[in-house]
Amino acid sequence: MSLKSYLVSRQKMVDRALDRFLPKEKTKPATIHRAMRYSLFAGGKRLRPILTLAAAEACGGAAREAIPLACAVECVHTYSLIHDDLPCMDNDDFRRGRPTCHKVFGEGIAVLAGDALLTVAFEIVAESNGWPRHDVRALIRELARASGSLHLIAGQVVDLESEGKKLSGDELKFIHLSKTAALLTSSIRLGAMSANATPVQLRALTTFGRSLGLAFQVIDDILDVTQTSEKLGKSAGKDVAAQKATYPSVFGLEKSRAEAHRLTKAALTAIKPFGEKAAMLKSLADYLLERDY
Repeated sequence: MSLKSYLVSRQKMVDRALDRFLPKEKTKPATIHRAMRYSLFAGGKRLRPILTLAAAEACGGAAREAIPLACAVECVHTYSLIHDDLPCMDNDDFRRGRPTCHKVFGEGIAVLAGDALLTVAFEIVAESNGWPRHDVRALIRELARASGSLHLIAGQVVDLESEGKKLSGDELKFIHLSKTAALLTSSIRLGAMSANATPVQLRALTTFGRSLGLAFQVIDDILDVTQTSEKLGKSAGKDVAAQKATYPSVFGLEKSRAEAHRLTKAALTAIKPFGEKAAMLKSLADYLLERDY
């Protein structure tokens, strides 16, 4: 299967499952469920859940077994976007090609929609059966750590506190590893766990995820200063306007591009032991690196 066909088929698989897991729009109170679905089905690429499915397959598992965990990851990711876009955070009016949740439903409902998506993510995981090496408690712990104050929230906090300040490369790396790479890595680990991955397999995929996640954010930083809002599906140049530290602002464009290549190479090296089973993970890593910048 080509990468394009794989992305389309897996995105449809995830969307169908998300539709089943989420309350319908008319479920009382309808406003909150409309807001949740508005952001969740706004046309996202489903990168993280697709990585969950591909990691499961790399470990010899089936995508259908990993679907609940993939959906949980996407709910956490969308919650983080809704909250990041709020006026008190990154203050953005445009996400996934259309107005952000708070612009359509108001700030209060947007906060609650994010809260609800985060909560339903753990409900979805809790309803899974678990696997011999990785029980439900381990799955919940995995997602909770990636989403909490040591990782996803940690990155957002330091990102907010660093606006207008000159950061070192290590400080910038901490933000990106926490805010972006942690959840992306957890997406991959959860997929592997659904395939009853061994400790050796999990370690390799963790290395892959951290390198890929950091490369992904480096490329996002580059795109923010080289592409238009229409092409990005969100407001371009926001990081510069907010005086945020980015890889291009700290290292320059050329060094940032070189770092994205280096990190992608490190990610690919980590999954060599999986051989052809990791072919789709390799294709996804190459695809992310080659985004138009």
